[in-house]
Amino acid sequence: MGKFDECIELYEGELKKLNIPYKKDLLVKVAKACGPSLYRADASKVSSSDKDELDRVKKNFIAKKLGVTDEAKADKAIAAAIEKIGKSNKNKYRAIFYLLLVKELRKGQVFA
Repeated sequence: MGKFDECIELYEGELKKLNIPYKKDLLVKVAKACGPSLYRADASKVSSSDKDELDRVKKNFIAKKLGVTDEAKADKAIAAAIEKIGKSNKNKYRAIFYLLLVKELRKGQVFA
C-alpha cells in the first residue's frame, strides 16, 4: 500500500469516528487536490485557530479551486466544517476539512 492509500485509510477512519457520511471517490479527488501537503505532518492539518491559515484556505481553496468568492458564504462553510470536525479536535485533516467545504458549498461538480 502506498502513502496516498494510507492517508485515505486514515481519513476514512476519522470520518467514520466523527460519524460524517462521505463518498470515497470524492474524498480521493479532494485529497489529490491537496497535493504534497498530505505527507507533511504540519501541512496535513488545518489550524482553525489561526486566522491567517483560514484566510489561505478561503483564498486558495474556496475562491481559486471552488470558485466561491462570497466572503460570508465562505466563512459560513468554514465555521460549519470546524463544527462538524469539532473545535477541540486537533486532527483537522486538510483533506477532510476540504471535503466538508466542498459538501457545504455544494461544489462536488468541481471534482467530477
